[in-house]
Amino acid sequence: MAAQVNWGSGNSTISTLQVNRWSSDNSVKTSKYNALNFLPMNLFEQFQRLANAYFLFLLFLQLIPQISSLAWYTTVIPLMVVLSITAVKDAIDDVKRHQNDNQVNNRSVLVLMNAVPEFVILKADILLLSSSEPYSLAYIETAELDGETNLKVKQAITVTSEMEDNLKLLSAFDGEVRCESPNNKLDRFTGILMYKGKNYILNHDRLILRGCVIRNTDWCYGLVIFTGPDTKVMQNSGKSTFKRTHIDHLMNVLVLWIFLFLGCMCFLLAVGHYIWENNKGYYFQDYLPWEDYVSSSVFSATLMFWSYFIILNTMVPISLYVSVEIIRLGNSFYINWDRKMFYEPKNTPAQARTTTLNEELGQVKYVFSDKTGTLTQNIMIFNKCSINGTLYGDVYDKNGPRTEKREKVDFSYNKLADPKFSFYDKTLVEAVKRGDRWVHLFFLSLSLCHTVISEEKVEGELVYQAQSPDEGALVTAARNFGFVFRSRTSETIMVVEMGKARIYQLLAILDFSNVRKRMSVIVRTPENRILLFCKGADTIICELLHPSCRSLKDITMDHLDDFASDGLRTLMVAYRELDSAFFQDWSKKHSEACLSLEDRENKISIVYEEIERDLMLLGATAIEDKLQDGVPETILTLNKAKIKIWVLTGDKQETAVNIAYACNIFEDEMDEIFIVEGNNDETVGGELRYEGRTATACHWNQDFPPISSPSMAPTLPEGTEKKCVLVLQAHALEGNLELELVRTACMCKGVICCRMTPLQKAQVVELVKKYKKAVTLAIGDGANDVSMIKAAHIGVGISGQEGMQAMLSSDYAFSQFRYLQRLLLVHGRWSYNRMCKFLSYFFYKNFSFTLVHVWYAFYSGFSAQTVYDTWFITFYNLVYTSLPVLGLSLFDQDVNETWSLRFPELYEPGQHNLYFNKKEFVKCLLHGIYSSFVLFFIPMGTVYNSVRKDGKEISDYQSFSLIVQTSLLCVVTMQITLETTYWTMISHVFTWGSLGFYFCVLFFLYSDGLCLLFPDIFQFLGNILNTLNLPQMWLSVILSIILCMLPVIGYQFLKPLHPLPYPIRTKLKHTASRRSAYAFSHKQGFGALITSGKTRSLGKPQRRQSFNSPRHLSWLHLR
Repeated sequence: MAAQVNWGSGNSTISTLQVNRWSSDNSVKTSKYNALNFLPMNLFEQFQRLANAYFLFLLFLQLIPQISSLAWYTTVIPLMVVLSITAVKDAIDDVKRHQNDNQVNNRSVLVLMNAVPEFVILKADILLLSSSEPYSLAYIETAELDGETNLKVKQAITVTSEMEDNLKLLSAFDGEVRCESPNNKLDRFTGILMYKGKNYILNHDRLILRGCVIRNTDWCYGLVIFTGPDTKVMQNSGKSTFKRTHIDHLMNVLVLWIFLFLGCMCFLLAVGHYIWENNKGYYFQDYLPWEDYVSSSVFSATLMFWSYFIILNTMVPISLYVSVEIIRLGNSFYINWDRKMFYEPKNTPAQARTTTLNEELGQVKYVFSDKTGTLTQNIMIFNKCSINGTLYGDVYDKNGPRTEKREKVDFSYNKLADPKFSFYDKTLVEAVKRGDRWVHLFFLSLSLCHTVISEEKVEGELVYQAQSPDEGALVTAARNFGFVFRSRTSETIMVVEMGKARIYQLLAILDFSNVRKRMSVIVRTPENRILLFCKGADTIICELLHPSCRSLKDITMDHLDDFASDGLRTLMVAYRELDSAFFQDWSKKHSEACLSLEDRENKISIVYEEIERDLMLLGATAIEDKLQDGVPETILTLNKAKIKIWVLTGDKQETAVNIAYACNIFEDEMDEIFIVEGNNDETVGGELRYEGRTATACHWNQDFPPISSPSMAPTLPEGTEKKCVLVLQAHALEGNLELELVRTACMCKGVICCRMTPLQKAQVVELVKKYKKAVTLAIGDGANDVSMIKAAHIGVGISGQEGMQAMLSSDYAFSQFRYLQRLLLVHGRWSYNRMCKFLSYFFYKNFSFTLVHVWYAFYSGFSAQTVYDTWFITFYNLVYTSLPVLGLSLFDQDVNETWSLRFPELYEPGQHNLYFNKKEFVKCLLHGIYSSFVLFFIPMGTVYNSVRKDGKEISDYQSFSLIVQTSLLCVVTMQITLETTYWTMISHVFTWGSLGFYFCVLFFLYSDGLCLLFPDIFQFLGNILNTLNLPQMWLSVILSIILCMLPVIGYQFLKPLHPLPYPIRTKLKHTASRRSAYAFSHKQGFGALITSGKTRSLGKPQRRQSFNSPRHLSWLHLR
């Protein structure tokens, strides 16, 4: 095969041919390591952490005998344990990523090579060459790209469509494509096909993008244009970044503070040593002579600086980071094991795909959500209707309205009815059966006024392919009530009316557009009457009605208010009977407008308006865009937790606003809805500034001073948030208005962004991250959400119907949007609270432990002598205090899950990071300084000038060391009991078991056997029994506990309480501005496609299919 694809040097440069370039690897890779690079890469990443690099540096210092006052193993053992645990965790995470990559990369598709079908791994953007449909059309669904479920049409160029499915011709295809370089423009493509000496223009309508779903097309062949990371959907996926929590960043700052504090302490102690040597050291030269390498007091003090740097190293605890990782891993398992987040219909559990962001889940302020497939199920249901002033769909019994719909309407009288369709109001069926003229005309209009395509491969089994899910629901409803749309040609529509087939001549389709917000069809009935049927937005249709419909219009509008209050999508339906002469005259004007070369669209619109007037109202429809279970309740709960919901969708404005109402993003008592409709920077900027002033009800310049630097985040005054919602179109992001946009949007309770491309979704997230110091979460289910998921602090993937790319790029994944409230309010809040308690306690216990050496320096000539036994220093963080703090951090609950969900306001402290911040860290430092003071001087006072019963002194170094370290361990154990609010058996075992284990280790380490075998390592021979028998020791322990606990208990009782105000909610009916719930998702120009005859062959025999499978897609991988 000689076909080739050449890329130009620019996005739209096709004349400049550079090189014949091909992507060598089409696989998707999200993993970081392989067997060869794991060890060096992982160690490199771990030593990028400041604490790990610090301890490596410390290890080298300890190898210098002149300054080392601690054995090397006191650092090596903890460092090896920390690095090993972290490496194992990273390896497990990466193995999971490899498994997910293999699952995606091992999907097979059919590729043609040398006329032999082979299955290989390939996902690509392809140029459509031919298809099974007439005129080589292909119907596709792009929900994974733009969130829209309506069908779109692609068409191959004529010269390649002639090859059909002839493998011999396809194999001999030797065309050359020159096209733009890979880019992220989903709706643009420019290229030229050079074939048989001629050039053929290529555009977006010829290209089928990766992620599309082929519908209503048996087979199609295509030429691969872009593969792998060069495909447009991958170009929109954004860059993967290493996500770190706000607490991670805070810990890095605090570690730097500790380094600074440590350096100052070491310097002061070195100065103290210098002064002591000059004033008193010379008296001890005969007993403690200087080493040969010590030449002066200054040099001795310099050595002491580094010696104290080694001794006080535990102020920066090496086990801090590994303990954090273990806590995050444990809390991740809770998410994976949560049965209440398990979705049984798909057998799908929740997944914590990362273990580094759990506590960030407890601090989320902004949630950015996709609409299609995330909030909705993409299932439209015909729910209610109003026909000639009569409301149908509400079910009543003798007690009044019935909320539970128990008995379905029996459609057995209609052999062509859809068995999946459900309706519960029998009065509508009775009206159809008794031949109500208006009901029949209403359903006839629904069966005729649409662009649905019907398939009937099996007699009586109709399959509708609708360009919008709304149309599919309306046509299906008409089908079940006895008006069955069965087939169509370019000139006729066949409808089976109450069992009798009738053929209507299709005279014209007045197509939908975003401006018109309506569509019409003109048909000639078998009785030779000419009728126009129109459906569209109620605000538009009402202006086109005949004056005689005024009273009926008022009744229907009341019904529409009720529909809108229920969050239903509404359309008005009307008709007009046309005079034959009038229609002939109009038809000529229509033809002239269609053939016009100048201002064609405007002329067509004027002609449409000429005939779409004096309409007679038939009624209105109400369709339920079926939400996922629990979505409104979830959003209402998240709003109570002060979490703002922004909906970012590729769908149209009416659809997005309608769903926002149904989901409770728009509440009944909203003050106002602001819609930004400008098309240029000046207009959009003016609208944003006006809406910002209105939202705050205050002077703009007073509350929002100008910001001189774009890096400065706008500081919003307290209380500026109002119950209003901002609705934006995608073009609002294209100008240089990001500051005004964020400033206005953040004042509103919710934001709806429509017509968003994947990169624009990520841009919105980045804007909020840039200007607001808040945690963001993005949730979506399709490939069009990947960039948004990657951009947010936390990405959540819904494993829905739009593929797995969103889930594979996410940090957390589950099957239903409603699980988000449990992820945040239960797991997130618990994780945040536990992490804050852990950090506060961890820093406290290490400050208390380390700063005792400072007090001891004043009694040891600032000689860098340690207070504790070397083995106690080694095991303090690693063994003695590790399990109690892990028990606190893995099992503690301030309230159970029921109360966490019942009172979402409990979530708010995490958003403001109240439980652990720089202020709380300073409190831990002061508390640690006070405790170290007590822990040194209480034992010092109890043993000073004391003797045992036999008259021997007990104020020796080893006894004093044992008393101090035992008092310390008892104090920190009692401190953790005060911090623990939820006790389990494991908590008791970890807390009291660790204290008991300490005494067991003492008897082992200080035993006669070890001390005699290794006298240089184990030097506390016989000390344990002698010291534990002393009443002074237990007096020291009790006094230390009392004095250290009293300030904590007193602070807990005396600190001020700040209760969160309980929200007062009022129920109001929707205002008139809410009434229109119109939502319709047509693509302009689809009507012209139907009338052209290209949607179905007219009397043309079906072409043969070359493969046994009924429907397949083949791609030419030509080189």
